[in-house]
Amino acid sequence: MPRAGTPTVGPQRDHADARPADARPAATAVTRLAATVENLRAELARARADAAGRSLVEMAAGVLVERLRCGPTEAAGQLTALAEQAGVPVLELAAELVNEVAADRISAIAREFVTSSVDRGSGERASGGRTSGDPSSAEGSSAEGSSAERPSVGRSEEAAVRLRAAEAHSLAAGDSESVARSMLATALRPLGAVAVAIWAAHPDQSLTLEGSAGFGEAEARRWRYVPPGVSTPARRALDERETVVHPTLVHAALPTIGQHEYTGGRIAVPAGTGGRLIGVLEICWPADLPPRSQSLQRQFEALAELCATTLETWTDSAGSKRTDHEFDDLQRLTDGVLDPCLILRLAPGRAELPLEFAVRHVNPAFVDFAGRPNSAVAGARLLEAYPLAAEAGGLAEKVEHVFATGEPFRATDMRLAATVDGIPLLARAQVSISRHGRHIVVIWRLDDGTPRVARLLQHAQRLGRIGGFEENVQTGQIAWNETLFELHGLPPSARPIALDRLAEHAHPDDRPAIGRFLRTLLHHRRPAATAFRLQRSDGVARHIRVVAEPVHDENAALTTVRGAYQDVSAQHWTEVALAATRDQLAHSEQQAAERSRLALQLQHAIMPPARGPLTLHDLQVAVRYRPAEKDHLVGGDWYDTLALPSGEILLCVGDVAGHGIEAATGMVALRNALRGLAATGAGPAQLLTWLNSVTHHLTDNVTATAVCALYHPGTRRLRWARAGHLPPVLLRAGRASALPQPGGILLGALDHADYEESHLDLEAGDTLVMFTDGLIERRDESVQASLDSLMSLSEKTSHAEDGTPDSLASHLDHLLRYSSADTDDDTCLVGIAVDRATGAPEE
Repeated sequence: MPRAGTPTVGPQRDHADARPADARPAATAVTRLAATVENLRAELARARADAAGRSLVEMAAGVLVERLRCGPTEAAGQLTALAEQAGVPVLELAAELVNEVAADRISAIAREFVTSSVDRGSGERASGGRTSGDPSSAEGSSAEGSSAERPSVGRSEEAAVRLRAAEAHSLAAGDSESVARSMLATALRPLGAVAVAIWAAHPDQSLTLEGSAGFGEAEARRWRYVPPGVSTPARRALDERETVVHPTLVHAALPTIGQHEYTGGRIAVPAGTGGRLIGVLEICWPADLPPRSQSLQRQFEALAELCATTLETWTDSAGSKRTDHEFDDLQRLTDGVLDPCLILRLAPGRAELPLEFAVRHVNPAFVDFAGRPNSAVAGARLLEAYPLAAEAGGLAEKVEHVFATGEPFRATDMRLAATVDGIPLLARAQVSISRHGRHIVVIWRLDDGTPRVARLLQHAQRLGRIGGFEENVQTGQIAWNETLFELHGLPPSARPIALDRLAEHAHPDDRPAIGRFLRTLLHHRRPAATAFRLQRSDGVARHIRVVAEPVHDENAALTTVRGAYQDVSAQHWTEVALAATRDQLAHSEQQAAERSRLALQLQHAIMPPARGPLTLHDLQVAVRYRPAEKDHLVGGDWYDTLALPSGEILLCVGDVAGHGIEAATGMVALRNALRGLAATGAGPAQLLTWLNSVTHHLTDNVTATAVCALYHPGTRRLRWARAGHLPPVLLRAGRASALPQPGGILLGALDHADYEESHLDLEAGDTLVMFTDGLIERRDESVQASLDSLMSLSEKTSHAEDGTPDSLASHLDHLLRYSSADTDDDTCLVGIAVDRATGAPEE
């Protein structure tokens, strides 16, 4: 018969998606199957919680069927009605009815409780009556005695219900683990017990752990088989054929399951039927045993008899004890395999097709590729743990084929699938499936690049200076990786440092932070992180960041803390250096801003940005200065107009290379030097020769360009020379032209330079413009093209809109506003206009 869901999974997936199998997501039908399995599992858990109660009620209903000669439905109604009339729960009444007709140990215990409670209550009432001579007092004592009697009877009924519930659970359980859990929860935990173990005895004097509850998974696996000759409390109970009691396990000095976890009292009760011992019930308490009494002993014997019945049932259903030996041998074999192994068997009651298998055992090397704990897989049905294994050609189909034919299955590349919270997870693996008697062994080796990923992780931890740790808070066991020993400066053989001793190895100033970290992690049980300075034993101090998280068991108890340390010393010192660099940069920026401010103040003090028209004889002189757009680009442009003692007028414009305070101070030095040299009466060429020597020898690496002119008012003759500067522009009769350029190198390039001199006779109405390169300089044009654009602009702005000649100041403003310059350089502009009202020059 095909597997449920198979006809719809394969064809639909092949028609809907033609991608390779590795890239296809899990089929929708199989995902729905997984969700259905999860719902059924939850319903099964709820059903198991009510199983004992239903079994008792059904047994009581059977009693009424036999006594009242009625049907099951009528008997159930009668039971409910009787419970309502008596004012007791149906479960309690059912247990009482079963005890009345049963002739087993549980019914005897219940009757003994009731008898002893009634006798004790009668004695108390009689004593109370004799003490008081007042009839009313006797009545009061009788009433009190009745009220005291009811709790005793209630306790007996409670014990009977607990034992019957344990019996019902055991009969309904499908495996030994469920029997142990039900006994602990229903019958033993109310007595203070914390764990229970069910041992099966074998003819070779060995013991096997058939069921346990309250112990860890690893501990139960370790004690799964006890070889002959090992003296344990269970072995002693079998040898002495009576109950063995140890008030404390420490004094007993006998090895047994959970000896490190529970050191309190132990009771081992031999379990047998028909005079034949087949097992032992071992019960553990965390501290002292409860007060010994005959009634408690009989309860333990009843539970042991119940264990014997279930052990005998399991042996019969398996065929013989040979099956148990077969499983023991197979278990020992798979536990020695280094790859993940599962031992499967047919699920109880499912011999029809399709076959269902349960996971009976997983070996210590087993790792679920979906990341779940081993307890979530061991004991579950195969399709509960891996619902997607039901797909066509999947793991379940291969297991069924191997079980039916006995032919082993091998695959070097097989897809494994599981669902976690409804999300399908896939893995590729090498799979081996073989049959061993009634069991199936499945071995897989994941081909998910685990060794490569492990190597990458190891290198990442080494490069990132990260060390991982795991600390068991219950046993104190600590695991460090190799990198963590290196971070702490310890040899690999040294004892790892526990978290509660971390503050002892930290800088004293960081201990409060470590205290907050530990409180959050261990007390509040939340993930936490902190940074501290580690003081190693070799005197080296390291800056460490630690992050950790708590790990809880199924009972929400803190069991383990895992986390990582990272050496962030390099990052710390980088941040310190970066902070120092930022401070230094801020200081440098502050100094630069201060220097720029001083340079700007110096420049404005000597040359205001705008200066009104100045009349010198027949000349009108106006100046405009436009600073650079950015404050830190304060330049060295300068100008000067001065009436000399000889009667001539000095006109000059210059530009010192560079920006900032150096350019500003160089500009001041050249301007003042030219003023002093001009008082000698020398011509422009000679003045520039001397100014070149000043620039070369008396300043620090300063170069500059300049135009120097001397105007004679009597003759209107302008003599001028240039040192690498742009020529002035003459505007005459509405036409603009650049003056011829006499030869001359820039100032400061050589220690000695000669300059040519040129002259020009100005006329009334002429306008001469002297400027620096910031007025015309463009990045996309040549200097000549920019100069031509300036001359064209000068011609257009030579007259106002009404046709009258424009004023000199307006003319300069217009040139600044509409110049085509696109650089951020500063600009100096000097305009000279010859007065139209003056007469002809002197001959």
